[in-house]
Amino acid sequence: MREDQKECMRSGNKERLSILRMALSSIRNAEIEKGKGATLSDPEVIAVLSGMVRKLDESVDQFEKGGRPDLAEKESRERQILKEYLPRPLDEAELDRLVDEAVQSTGAKSPRDMGSVMKWLGPRTSGRADNRLVSQKVKARLGEQNG
Repeated sequence: MREDQKECMRSGNKERLSILRMALSSIRNAEIEKGKGATLSDPEVIAVLSGMVRKLDESVDQFEKGGRPDLAEKESRERQILKEYLPRPLDEAELDRLVDEAVQSTGAKSPRDMGSVMKWLGPRTSGRADNRLVSQKVKARLGEQNG
């Protein structure tokens, strides 16, 4: 990201430079919160960037509802820039396979076992799938087994 930031400064790409500065600042703030001299691991950086993307998603929705397509478009472009630095999202079939694998690996039999399944899935889906979607799929899968 820092190299891309330098390149944007050279080329004069102000919009991309702005979002990269914001992202690097958020990462730095997370490092400061972690403690003196701390650096974030890759999953922690992904979590910071994913949080920023989530906030931009919400902003886009709000601007669209508020009749501000110009601002929605700007936030949408910023969201796309950040997504370039995140791992490729899981598609539906990959996520379904991971949920099946998690249920088998943890021996989950009912919705009460959801916590262990989600714990198993966490590191494998972090930054690659929306946790709400993962949770819905796990609930549905465990509900099938029970029903």
